[in-house]
Amino acid sequence: MPKRGAPPEVNAGSMADIAFLLLIFFLVTTTIETDAGLDRMLPPIEPPDTDVIIKQKNIFQVSINRDGQLLADEELTNIQDLREKAKAFLDNGGAPSGSPDYCSYCKGKRDPSSSDSPAKAIISLKNDRETKYGTYITVQNELVGAYNDLRNREAQRLYKKDFTEMEAEYLNPETPDHVREDLKEKVKRIQELFPQKLSEAETTSN
Repeated sequence: MPKRGAPPEVNAGSMADIAFLLLIFFLVTTTIETDAGLDRMLPPIEPPDTDVIIKQKNIFQVSINRDGQLLADEELTNIQDLREKAKAFLDNGGAPSGSPDYCSYCKGKRDPSSSDSPAKAIISLKNDRETKYGTYITVQNELVGAYNDLRNREAQRLYKKDFTEMEAEYLNPETPDHVREDLKEKVKRIQELFPQKLSEAETTSN
């Protein structure tokens, strides 16, 4: 029997169990933020068996200097205009009719001095070491957006649905297998019409 006037005792026997349950609760309910990054395919380690000859007209050069100024095909360009310029280059279809590189679905100007076809067109991006990260990401988004706009156009023509929607549904793990199998062929076909050939040149320090 406790002595009169003594402070009441606290039963701390279950405190460890409560702390353990709280720890599990926070581990289960807490979300961890992760950076998505940029989806890029690196070139193979081994060089190709044969030398690949790329015509200069099939390269769309984009450069960013340390001040965030943008050159597209050696012309000073606003970032807001970059996407349309990239789309015009990719969709040009300058190869003559009857050529193996002729693009029947291209809707560009068919300028013989610009890209022959989407399969031949390459976008080369070069930035300064002091280029701001925000500017770099914005330029990347505009260039990828140019590909997506053209892919969406062809997906609407062939399947009455945007490519970006089909790709997102295909990559969703909750999509049923039979639906994903059908989407796989459609996504692959659209990607082959406008293959994303985005190359990053060596960064300069000037």
